[in-house]
Amino acid sequence: MLRMPRPPIDEQIAYLKKGFAELIREEDLRERLLLCEKEGRPLRIKVGFDPTAPDLHLGHTVLLRKMKHFEDMGHTVIFVIGDGTGMIGDPTGRNAARPPMTREEIEHNAETYREQVFKILDPEKTVVRFNSEWLAPLRFEDLIRLAAKYTVARLLERDDFSKRFRDGTPISIHELFYPLAQAYDSVALHADVELGGTDQKFNLLVGREIQRDYGQSPQIVGTTPLLEGLDGVNKMSKSLGNYVGITEPPETMFAKLMSISDDLMYRYYELLTDLSLADIAALRQRIAAGELHPMQAKIDLGRAIVTDFHSAADAERAAEEFNRVVRRREVPSEVRTVALPDGVRSDAGVRLDKVLAKTGLAESVSDAQRKIKAEAVEINGQKCTEMTLPYAAGEWIIQAGKKWVRVTL
Repeated sequence: MLRMPRPPIDEQIAYLKKGFAELIREEDLRERLLLCEKEGRPLRIKVGFDPTAPDLHLGHTVLLRKMKHFEDMGHTVIFVIGDGTGMIGDPTGRNAARPPMTREEIEHNAETYREQVFKILDPEKTVVRFNSEWLAPLRFEDLIRLAAKYTVARLLERDDFSKRFRDGTPISIHELFYPLAQAYDSVALHADVELGGTDQKFNLLVGREIQRDYGQSPQIVGTTPLLEGLDGVNKMSKSLGNYVGITEPPETMFAKLMSISDDLMYRYYELLTDLSLADIAALRQRIAAGELHPMQAKIDLGRAIVTDFHSAADAERAAEEFNRVVRRREVPSEVRTVALPDGVRSDAGVRLDKVLAKTGLAESVSDAQRKIKAEAVEINGQKCTEMTLPYAAGEWIIQAGKKWVRVTL
C-alpha cells in the first residue's frame, strides 16, 4: 500500500491529541513515533468493537473519528471485530452478566459494522480483523498461562466488579476473562496504541501489562469521552432513546441534532467534526458577540454531520425540510396518507383519541388522550383539545409532536 510521507512528529501529536479524554502517556507516544520513524513503519493502532448490536450511533463515531485522525497521519488502524470476546460480553458498567450471544447474531452484527464504519474510515487504510482468529486456537493450557499473568485482586479493582462484589451480585468466572482476552488482542497484533472510551480504561491498561509479560513494549492508551445523548445528561444509548443512528434517514438525523442544547452543540462540534479547538473557540466568541445566531451554528453542525453519513445534497434537503416544518411550521413534503380507520366514527362524531392510536400518532388511546389534553395535537394547523369531533367529508392533516399523518374522511 503506497503511503504519503507522515508529517513532523510535533504536528502529528498536536493533531492527534484533539478529542482525547486521556493519553497514557504523551511522552510515550512521542518516543514510539520516533522509533517508528527510525524503523520506517507506521504505528499500529488497535481498536476493538464487540458486535453486540446491529447499528452504530454517533456515540460510537467519536472513537471512529479518532481512528481516522491516525489514518490521516499515515498510520495503520486495525479495526478489531470482537467475535471472540463478544461470546463473553463486555461486563463494563454492568451490574449483571451479559446474556450470551449466538454465533449467528454476532456474524450478522459484525457484517453491518463493516458496512457502517467505512462511512468514516478509509477502507484502503483500515485493516479489519476478527479476534476469533487468535482466541479460538488457544488451548486450555494457553488460557491457564494467560490467566496466571493477572490476579483476581487486580481484576476486582474495576469499579463494576468491585461494586458487584460488595453488593453480593454474582460475578461469573468467564466475565473475569474479558479484560484478559482484550489484552491478548494487543499481544496478537503487537499494538503500539489502543484506543477506547473512558469506560474502557481499565481494560486498556491491562493490555499494557500483559504485553510486558509477553516481552512486548506496552501500548500507548488513548481514551475518548463518552458522548452525551440528545438529553445532554446520559451517555448516548439506543436503550435510552437519546441517540442519533448513523444509518437513520438524513431528515431524521438532522431533526434530532436540532433538538440539542446550545451548550451541548459545542461538545458535538468538538467530538463529531474535524473543526479545530481554536475554530470552536472562535465560534463561541462570534455567538457571544451576537455576530452569529446559535441556531445557525446548530444548522451548520447538522449539515456537517449529515454530510458525513449521507451527502451534502441530503444535508441540504434535510435542512430545508427542518426549516419548512419546524421554523416556518409548514407541512412536511412527505406526509403519510391513510383512510379514516374503522371503529372511530359514531353518531356522536369521530373519536380523535382513537384516530391517533390507530394511525400510530400515539402509542395507545390513553397516550392519545394525554396528548390531546396537553394541547400537543393540531389538525390543519389548529390546536385541538376535543376528544370527539364532528364528521365532515374532506381531509385532516394531523400533527402530534413530530409525527404527521393525512387522514381522508
